[in-house]
Amino acid sequence: MSLADSDRELVVEELGREPTPAEAALFENLWSEHCAYRSSRPLLSAFESEGEHVVVGPGDDAAVVSLPGDDDTYITMGIESHNHPSYVDPFDGAATGVGGIVRDTLSMGAYPIALADSLYFGEFDREHSKYLFEGVVEGISHYGNCIGVPTVAGSVDFHSDYEGNPLVNVACVGLTDEDRLVTAEAQQPGNKLVLVGNATGRDGLGGASFASEDLSEDAETEDRPAVQVGDPYAEKLLIEANEQLIEEDLIESARDLGAAGLGGASSEMVAKGNLGAHIELERVHQREPNMNALEILLAESQERMCYEVEPDNVDRVEEIADRFDLGCSVIGEVTEGNYVCTFEGSEAQRASDDSSGEQSESGERETVVDVDAYFLGEGAPMNDLESEAPAQPETDRPDIDLEEAFEAVVSSPNTASKRWVYRQYDHEVGVRTSVGPGDDAAIIAIREAEQGLAISAGAAPNWTSTAPYDGARAVALENATNVAAKGATPLAAVNCLNGGNPEKPDVYGGFEGIVDGLADMCATLETPVVGGNVSLYNDSAAGPIPPTPTLALVGTKDGYDAPPLSLVPDADTDLLLVGDRGLAADEFSLGGSEYLARFEGSDAFPVVPEEPATLVETIAEIADDESTRAVHDVSHGGLAVALAEMVTDEAGLEVSLPVAEDDVAGALFHEQPGRVLIQTNDSEAVREAFDGVAPVASLGSTTTDGTLTVDIGDADDGSPLEEYDAETIRELRGTIEDELA
Repeated sequence: MSLADSDRELVVEELGREPTPAEAALFENLWSEHCAYRSSRPLLSAFESEGEHVVVGPGDDAAVVSLPGDDDTYITMGIESHNHPSYVDPFDGAATGVGGIVRDTLSMGAYPIALADSLYFGEFDREHSKYLFEGVVEGISHYGNCIGVPTVAGSVDFHSDYEGNPLVNVACVGLTDEDRLVTAEAQQPGNKLVLVGNATGRDGLGGASFASEDLSEDAETEDRPAVQVGDPYAEKLLIEANEQLIEEDLIESARDLGAAGLGGASSEMVAKGNLGAHIELERVHQREPNMNALEILLAESQERMCYEVEPDNVDRVEEIADRFDLGCSVIGEVTEGNYVCTFEGSEAQRASDDSSGEQSESGERETVVDVDAYFLGEGAPMNDLESEAPAQPETDRPDIDLEEAFEAVVSSPNTASKRWVYRQYDHEVGVRTSVGPGDDAAIIAIREAEQGLAISAGAAPNWTSTAPYDGARAVALENATNVAAKGATPLAAVNCLNGGNPEKPDVYGGFEGIVDGLADMCATLETPVVGGNVSLYNDSAAGPIPPTPTLALVGTKDGYDAPPLSLVPDADTDLLLVGDRGLAADEFSLGGSEYLARFEGSDAFPVVPEEPATLVETIAEIADDESTRAVHDVSHGGLAVALAEMVTDEAGLEVSLPVAEDDVAGALFHEQPGRVLIQTNDSEAVREAFDGVAPVASLGSTTTDGTLTVDIGDADDGSPLEEYDAETIRELRGTIEDELA
């Protein structure tokens, strides 16, 4: 760890002296890209974060949103990236990402009720990608299952540009109410600062600065000390202890110990309240001998919370911590002055800490940090970076045999079944899961409000690498369509904005594109973006990652039931395709499609539907109509994959594409967002609902033989594809499971 020369000059000017080694390290971490958003913050004002139901917006550990029609019930939303740690140590890197976002939820006075993981790796056929993939999934499943929080939604994408830098983005939803709500803003001088949870060790030192640098070729060995090690059993105890502390109203403010450890959490807490603190570092309960001041201050050991507690309540907090077998230390108090950390250590500790802080007259206690908390947290200057607009793709469509293309796209790891992933997750623990993973969106029962909470999360690297702005708009619409397909209307969203090295103008230009695209579509959908995370410097010897705007979006509906994704065995129903502009205009853009990714082509990105907010609202209404039997979003892999996913052993489809023979590939494989397939026994009602909103095309009818057949319009020469039965489709979609079983 080292403080940049330009930053050191600012610090010296503010302090009027040289910083101590502990201060320099603290500034280096808290002024890093990971903590200070120096390259991204100037762009983030594009997001609209206010709304009727927004209680706490961006800037806290998690956002808080009230439910429509029930202002007494709140949900919390947060999202976190653990990208570099998951490359170095996929199991612990991913596991501690889960632990961190769960503790962000706890710090708002909420109980965690659902997780969503969005994962991005290099090409699936590369051994290193599979190694990372398996380790990350194992880490998420181990941690989530042990703490009893269901992982109910998410996404998995494979793309060659993630080979040297995978992404692990994890979102968490919590449940609270007005009386339980806590924030990270310190309230009152004289209140005590209490550290509860695991003992502090030397793991994760410099994690924030490590996350703000490009990955080197030897990162897997050289940077392993920067990766934290998780203990989910301690986290479970911390969850329950936190619940008890909140129920007894013992907490004034709280902060999870994440990036920059105790120094980050405690300084940010008091800075939010325009206050200071005095912390005696040797009071921190430790698990390793002879830890020096800097190590205690910056270690990112997991399963720890910092609480502000009124003096009269400290004894009760200690009793609860002891009941749950958690460590507990009263480490200092809130003050009206600077953020001050002192240390009284042994001779061995002082020998390992070349601190030049001021010592007291006794020579035993030294002041290792004495700075203004607000300057420490907010004083980092923003970067003024050059950007370069990405080049527009040319049209280069391969001419591929349709059966070959169909089988390649349906069996692609990107569109294949993700059952291998989610069958490792306990997605029913907590008995709130009404619709689990494998569907367009999950639904969690919020019984306190008699509402279903639909959750969708993910991005689309093929889309945003082709067209960052338009692709990001499509990502937002895609997630909104997912929740609408379950009959829910969007409520709020959080994002995790992942990019490469922002100092490269073309990379920063792509990052600007995804920010603006996501912000524009969320505003159009009237869905406030209430929080998020930024992860830059996702660059390695293999090059930068695609600009990746993961969005976790929630919607609400009355009740917990939803139409299925798969066909219902009913021969008297029709299949309608809603929202396909390509079919309506006989023009198909294949840009960003899995079809072109498989066969190395390029094209312009599809145009999103007009009036997307009205479209999403109408989809949700029709999904809940009693005449609707099944609804499925059309997205990655296009119509071909969506049709294949709906077929079951008991229900098949006879589809007739209303296009010319030359347009069949475009119709089957283009990936315009905002489309759904609807199985209905009242086609006229669907057409009336979407009249003036979106085009509706009749594709055919449901059968009971479990096969998929596709014809071209009224042509007499039969199907352009062979007939596929449900078993064959399952075999095609079993790519990941077959390879990793």
